[in-house]
Amino acid sequence: MLKEQAHALATGVFLLDLTLVTCAFALAHWLRTAVLPHLFPASVPPAFYPLATYLPLLPLVLGLWGVLLLATDRYRSHRTVPLGVEARGVIKVCLGGMALLALTLFAFRLDRLVLENDQISRLWVVLVGAIACVLLLSEKIALRTVSRWVRTKGYNYRTLLIVGTHSGAIALADSIRDHRYWGYRILGLIAHPGADVAPETETETVPARYLVLGTLDELIQIVQDEAVDDVLFCVARRDLNRLEDLFLALSEQGICIRFALNLFPHARIPARLEDLDGTPVLTFSTTPEGWLPLAAKRALDVVIAALLLSLALPVVLLVALAIKLSSSGRVLYSQTRCGLNGRRFTLYKFRTMVENAEERKRELLHLNEMDGPVFKVRRDPRVTPIGRVLRRLSLDELPQLWNVLRGDMSLVGPRPPIPEEVAQYQRWQRRRLSMKPGITCLWQISGRNHIDFDRWIELDLEYIDSWSPWLDLKILAKTLPAVLSGRGAS
Repeated sequence: MLKEQAHALATGVFLLDLTLVTCAFALAHWLRTAVLPHLFPASVPPAFYPLATYLPLLPLVLGLWGVLLLATDRYRSHRTVPLGVEARGVIKVCLGGMALLALTLFAFRLDRLVLENDQISRLWVVLVGAIACVLLLSEKIALRTVSRWVRTKGYNYRTLLIVGTHSGAIALADSIRDHRYWGYRILGLIAHPGADVAPETETETVPARYLVLGTLDELIQIVQDEAVDDVLFCVARRDLNRLEDLFLALSEQGICIRFALNLFPHARIPARLEDLDGTPVLTFSTTPEGWLPLAAKRALDVVIAALLLSLALPVVLLVALAIKLSSSGRVLYSQTRCGLNGRRFTLYKFRTMVENAEERKRELLHLNEMDGPVFKVRRDPRVTPIGRVLRRLSLDELPQLWNVLRGDMSLVGPRPPIPEEVAQYQRWQRRRLSMKPGITCLWQISGRNHIDFDRWIELDLEYIDSWSPWLDLKILAKTLPAVLSGRGAS
């Protein structure tokens, strides 16, 4: 029942968000048409299309904002999330939505289709993002303020029993007690059987602010005598088997059962509970696995890679011709690389070296400037004159956009290593293979070949641990200046 209510509430908030984005769409047009031309007549021309002309763009705006709102997990319970964190999330959604709207409109010439060969106002695009941000932030602050005020006044709370009197249980109880706006009221603690506990009194191990209502043997009777919504078990692994009958008895009475399990005290790995054909499975994963954010990442890869390949087609033809005329050998260079979790695929690049480069590699091993299993030589004699220019501008990597379209790679992700390098990885370094490899990543905007191998790996792991669609957009925005500057290119 509570889960259904939570889903209904999340759906209602999502629809409210889309309504506010629709309001931002209309308000941006009103400001651009009726307000700004009068306030700034010199810089904002008065001529503008009516709102009805812009309405075909509304589904695009709602689709972009809707996908970003869902992809950034805006609709889970935010009882324990600080307001500042939620506000930053909304700002990122609106900035990302504004950027994608501008990219979609002007890259695919949708503005000319809607306005009959005229351009959509860039100021209007900025206004849509800014007003949507203000409205959504106001809504989140209002919802947060009202819900927390209601809970602090004793409404909309859940009565909680905590099973456990050890230090971990006390620390958890203190955290719940310090955050009244979470909406939990602690009724008391339950001790293990055999503990020297008198009901409704404190013990030597339990602070005076908490009552120990009894032992596990008395839990069912306590639940029947008191109004209890949730029972939170703070127990060790060894206690789970002998508590099965108690779990069943509580579930029969409709009590919500929660577990605070510290199965691996020395591991800090995010966990989630999944259902596998009726069998609960506790999953530990250090990589992003949300299907919607990853679907958004894949959609971004396909759209941008297809767009870049289309725009770069003349450059591709010129580069291919220059390589063919300047040196003997194939235009494209292919190499086996390791992708997601070690899957092997063929990576494509424009050839920048002489034809027998692999045979000559052994002669140059003593010139390697990188530590670890990576081989890099700043003034590699195998590189052709044309190849040096291509590397300087990163044009040799254009064919990898085909790898992105095929799904072997992403635009952003750890660089795909060769199998011989992976064979020399230390165990902790192999985690960089747990996310699909990319053309650019944090290493690309942090010095490229001017950083050592361990720092390179650390940056890849930092990317995996903090990944979000917004981070991908930020890395892509910073990649172009890094490439044009040639910083770290070999």
